[in-house]
Amino acid sequence: MTLQQLKYVIAIADSGSVNSAAKNLYVSQPSLSSAVKELEDEIGLELFHRSNRGVTVTAEGEEFLNYARQVGEQYALLEDRFVTGRSKKKFSVSTQHYTFAINAFVEMVRKVGMEEYEFSILETRTYECVENVRDYKSELGILYLDDFNEKYLTKLFDENNLEFHPLRDCSTCVYLWGEHPLAHRPQLTMADLEPYPCIAFEIGKQNSLFLSEEVMSTYRYRQLIRVGDRATVLNLMKGLNGYTLCSGIICRPLNGSEYTTIPLAEGGVMHIGYIQRRGSQLSRLGELYLAEVRTSILL
Repeated sequence: MTLQQLKYVIAIADSGSVNSAAKNLYVSQPSLSSAVKELEDEIGLELFHRSNRGVTVTAEGEEFLNYARQVGEQYALLEDRFVTGRSKKKFSVSTQHYTFAINAFVEMVRKVGMEEYEFSILETRTYECVENVRDYKSELGILYLDDFNEKYLTKLFDENNLEFHPLRDCSTCVYLWGEHPLAHRPQLTMADLEPYPCIAFEIGKQNSLFLSEEVMSTYRYRQLIRVGDRATVLNLMKGLNGYTLCSGIICRPLNGSEYTTIPLAEGGVMHIGYIQRRGSQLSRLGELYLAEVRTSILL
């Protein structure tokens, strides 16, 4: 098995076509096919289903690709750091849609500066957050556990060699536009909310309610709108008097004063925390970022 073969497999998986991958790699299609076939023979696995319409990755191929991508990314980092000498150090965080996580990132970057580091923060779905930490795309992932999803997610973390560390427990709140008809209530019930649309983030390709970003994902909402980004949530709150369920942590520096949170009578406890690769030691930036997160969730 060679690094070149791993690059070939990744290129084919990404393009969905041997022909397209060959063009992108500037190699002949027969040479590319032959190299992949030799690799499949060596490891005793079929990595791709081949047809006239292209190729698709097999179940065994998906697992193999997870490892191959890690090797490729680590090699690129080694090459950039020790061969070309041109690469900045990298730091990345993945998170569910939490403004406190973004605010903490902002404060960390301000303190560290951008001369030495290349930063990325990936606001994404639950499963992608897990994947990004597992696959070394992010050092940390910010998400939550509760009574409903804890068993499922803990098993998912174990399967992906990750560990969860709690940061803060929060009671479930309703997130509303400040001019919403219910915005001045001291507490709300699900019955109070029934006339208004609930706004929830798309779960993603795994399509399991255990991966929902919102609590009470099994509740039978009379009106439900799924969205893909936080800006749309805020627009729908204003335009349709929609609401979403959240931790109650509002980051005023980023959210402003237009929106508010109200405790939900039926809500449970959300355990906000972070995931990292099991046994890994946090970098200096990882420690600094978590210190800023702890400050942000207490604002």
